[in-house]
Amino acid sequence: MYYTGDTIEADSSNVTEHTRDDKPGPYVCTVCGKQFTTKGSFRRHLSSHSGGDLHTCTQCGKRFTLKDSLRDHLRQHSRQDVFACSQCDKRYTSRKRLKLHMNLHSGKYMCSECGKCYQRKHGLTVHRLIHSGEKPFECRVCSKRFTVSESLLAHSRIHIGEKPYRCHLCDNAFSHTKNLMIHMRVHTGVKPYKCSVCEKAFSRSYQLANHMRVHTGEKPYKCSVCEKSFRLSDQLTIHMRLHTGEKPFKCSVCEKAFSRSDQLTIHLRLHTGEKPYKCSVCEKAFSRSDQLTIHMTVHTGVKPYKCSVCEKAFSRSDKLTIHMRFHTGEKPFKCSVCEKAFRLSDQLTIHMRVHTGVKPYKCSVCEKAFSRSDQLTIHMRVHTGVKPYKCSVCEKAFSRSDQLTIHMRVHSGVRPYKCSVTNKTFKQSDQVLIHKRCLHSNIRPYYCPYCGARLHSNIRPYYCPYCGARFVIKQDLKRLLVVHTGAKL
Repeated sequence: MYYTGDTIEADSSNVTEHTRDDKPGPYVCTVCGKQFTTKGSFRRHLSSHSGGDLHTCTQCGKRFTLKDSLRDHLRQHSRQDVFACSQCDKRYTSRKRLKLHMNLHSGKYMCSECGKCYQRKHGLTVHRLIHSGEKPFECRVCSKRFTVSESLLAHSRIHIGEKPYRCHLCDNAFSHTKNLMIHMRVHTGVKPYKCSVCEKAFSRSYQLANHMRVHTGEKPYKCSVCEKSFRLSDQLTIHMRLHTGEKPFKCSVCEKAFSRSDQLTIHLRLHTGEKPYKCSVCEKAFSRSDQLTIHMTVHTGVKPYKCSVCEKAFSRSDKLTIHMRFHTGEKPFKCSVCEKAFRLSDQLTIHMRVHTGVKPYKCSVCEKAFSRSDQLTIHMRVHTGVKPYKCSVCEKAFSRSDQLTIHMRVHSGVRPYKCSVTNKTFKQSDQVLIHKRCLHSNIRPYYCPYCGARLHSNIRPYYCPYCGARFVIKQDLKRLLVVHTGAKL
């Protein structure tokens, strides 16, 4: 009943090419130039351009030019399959289709180079062109070539903008019937491609193929520069931009460029102010989904990332990674000029400004510039008079947190800085340095331009409220105050 003999190998000598010039058809399509010998076949072809008079399957969206073809197709959904394959359990609605299917098992039309089998001789003939590299069908507009005429026809619609296959549910149009069939799965929810490992389903075959690599660990796309491997080809394309420096996605507002389209989408929200990710607890909004995920840990208190050394917990994995460097001493970010190393990348960025002299943060009042944003924030308090750090004992206020820390030692009596020679203690680190220079060394680094005297320190903490003069020693200030006030010592 079925073919079980020797494999038939198709080659160019077995194929007789019939050109249209031998017997031109009387019916010519004005859209694509295809010719037909019968009126019926010509009318069926015209419906592929117009999109009209097509019979659409209500279950999967596939469309047919003949009503009989639709009827046969509907049997697939109703499972009225009477002809079953004895080798793979596939079922068909007609004996003819089963016979064609059996050619796959028998290997009647098998490619000698890759072993792929086909139901028909024509399929094998077309497949052979892949190995030979032959592409006989050329686009007249862009000269792109194709192995089969159907591909050229579908491609030509790109140039003329023709989309004859329209979805009857949402009016989306497509240039190819296969694309419409795939689109209909959005409406029907059909996902025919199931994973055999975790049973996750997909609407397209390539999505399943990509998913399977999660289970197999296969990463077929390898970087030619650093040999890093990826599961998907577009992941490799994005990765290569790290090496080439290519940033094809540019912001239309500030012209900042990005290597990925999603980075540009997120960046544009800075200009538009859009924050689509809202917290369901406090309604705080964010421009990125990961920011919302991190924020939610404030409400839940979840800190899943624990340090294995000191058991400190973090809400984010990157914070744990940074924290671990305190234990390991790792400083992966090195300066290319002086080789100084840092734990954080932004520390290196700030440090590089020492070498470049770049000071991007400018004061809007006096135009003084700073290399760091926090320095500008502190400086602005000189103009605004803001002193946010208040002493809890005497309510004295300070513009900087370190000033408050030093002040609190007046109340607590803490003197954390000790001289290694005399064990004398001090409230401030610079006081220890001055002490050591005065008593334990002859170093006098500060030079007076008027009398030539050398001093241990340039610090003059004693300030005259009348003339603004500053003094190293408190007694000198007292003598000056006598001059101003006339009071006796």
